[in-house]
Order: sequence, then C-alpha cells, then structure tokens
Amino acid sequence: MPTLIELKDGVCRGVDDPFTHVADDQDMPAGDVIVSLARFQAEGEGLLAEGRRVGVRLQSHEEAEVLAYDLPRLSVVALEFPKYRDGRAYTNGYVLSGRLKFKGQVRAVGDVLREQAGFMARVGFDAFEPADDASANEWQAAIRRYRHVYQRSADGRAPAFAERES
Repeated sequence: MPTLIELKDGVCRGVDDPFTHVADDQDMPAGDVIVSLARFQAEGEGLLAEGRRVGVRLQSHEEAEVLAYDLPRLSVVALEFPKYRDGRAYTNGYVLSGRLKFKGQVRAVGDVLREQAGFMARVGFDAFEPADDASANEWQAAIRRYRHVYQRSADGRAPAFAERES
C-alpha cells in the first residue's frame, strides 16, 4: 500500500493507505476502493451495498457538486491535480469542506507538491499523495511556513488585515 500523508488536528503524519485506486478498465479488487466518477455512477450502489468504504476520484474538470447527494455515503473524495499549475481542485476542495460540509477525507492526488501544502490545507484538504518523496515532517513545515494569510478560507484563520484591526 502506498504511503499517504494525513493532516489531523494540525499535525501531518505518514500512514498506510487502506484504499486501492481502481482504473475504469481494471477488475474490482476486494476491500476499500477509490474509483472514477463515471465508474461510481455505474457501479457505486453495488460497491456500497457490499459494505466497502468507497471513494471517488474527481478529475480537475469535474465539479464536486455532482456528488452532493452521495457524500454522506462516501469515505474519500480524491481531487486530481493533473499539473501543479492547475488549481481547479482547490475550488472543489473548498466546496466539499465548506458549502457541502463533507465529513470524509478530502485527498489531493496527482502532481501534488509540498510547496502547495499550505494552500491545500487552507481550503480543506486533509490527506495528500505526494508526487515527490517528501516526508510528513516536511509537509508539516510547509503547512506552517507562513504566519499570516491575506484572505479568508475554509480553515477559519483571520487574515492579516483583521489581525491589525484587533
């Protein structure tokens, strides 16, 4: 199982990933799985009926709102970063953790670099599959790198202008 970095209560730690990513053309293995949106729409009811924990992988062009009805039954929503410069997954992370109040894991997958860690944590990501070999300690340092923020986000941190006013 690949290593995963989880962020819980402000602390990053490396954990074994209990989920298997399953491609659309791959046979379904036993256990907990993460499947594409298309495969979930076709086979999701059956997977959930089997008592598995199920996750859905959204590509950057797919919107989180399409899962709104199913979110209470999902364990993971994996948001894909096809390139580090493609920020559409940030919007989906914010929508999931903010407006949709998703209680499961919001996971960053794909071209995920630790330089993005602070921004990902601010919008609601709580798990990361790093594209490099960065450790949980390095991710922790990256998340805490900046003391001040300049806009409001899902993490509830006060922006610098609000700190100055108080």
